Amino acid sequence: MASFRVARRLWWGCSRRFVSTDPVPHLSTAEIAQMRNKLFSKEKERQLSLYPRIEKIEVKYVGKSHPGSVFLMNKGLSTPYTCAMHLSEWHCKKSVLALVDGKIWEMYRPLTQSCEIQFLTFRDQDPEEVNKAYWRSCAMILGYVLEQAFKEEYLITLVRAPEVPVLSGAFCYDVILDNKLNNWRPTKENLHSFTKEVHKLIHKDLPFDVLDVDVKVALEIFQHNQYKLDVVKQKASQNSEGTVQLNRFGDYVDISEGPHIPRTSFCGQYEVTAAHNLESSQPELIRRVQGLSLPVELMLHHSVWYRLLERSQKLVTENRTEVKDENEVSKTESV
Repeated sequence: MASFRVARRLWWGCSRRFVSTDPVPHLSTAEIAQMRNKLFSKEKERQLSLYPRIEKIEVKYVGKSHPGSVFLMNKGLSTPYTCAMHLSEWHCKKSVLALVDGKIWEMYRPLTQSCEIQFLTFRDQDPEEVNKAYWRSCAMILGYVLEQAFKEEYLITLVRAPEVPVLSGAFCYDVILDNKLNNWRPTKENLHSFTKEVHKLIHKDLPFDVLDVDVKVALEIFQHNQYKLDVVKQKASQNSEGTVQLNRFGDYVDISEGPHIPRTSFCGQYEVTAAHNLESSQPELIRRVQGLSLPVELMLHHSVWYRLLERSQKLVTENRTEVKDENEVSKTESV
């Protein structure tokens, strides 16, 4: 389905509300992505400039192996991944998130003060936060593919990636397709084409960057998408600092609901499985595109994987409760 892989134009029209009353220039999807990426990089450089002099901080490792190890790190520059490099290759490859003074911390988020650190993996006794980060990251990858999938003549708008429970059976991303595609129903071949694009991103081993930005910066970055602007305002109102967490892999920038995995290569089996039309008060038709994935280090028997694929095709919601009669998934369904 090569026809679904060509970049298309994205333009909201004058009736939409924007950050300012000045007309927003017509940009292609690639140009919008480049603009967001540049603004993200610019803000990251600005934040790094807040640490003009190298200050040292002490990071004490309190994990099971090498307990009590103390690292002398650079404030505002060093990350949990940097600390993992001082421990072993295993810690670098297996650590999904860190606990910094008991707080969930992404592997590439800079450390800002002396602290205690430990690392979280998919094999931990309680992998809830790791699994949530994985699901979140899979949805973000799906959003990137959907934004880039259609011809230039079609208008495609990303709405959001709902924070659905892992045990719901699928992650998802809500999207509005061009009105010309209202009667289009994706075939298995279409979904397989999306899946192929996902695996290209996985093989690129792209890191998930993280940045907390002021609401004004976030509004500028997402000025071409009214749905994202609404999310930015909502997120900013939910914390006292008025900031919004953004994540980036490659040149794709999105608003985050929380921590992400370190790199796209942490994904193993991954398949885009379904697309559902949603009932909404919005005039546009919103579709929920869904998928299923497992981390690269967690493998399932093919029969179990196919049963999970079947279940992932059912519409998932943010408040769906899990039916407790799924013998085939047992402990493996924790992801």
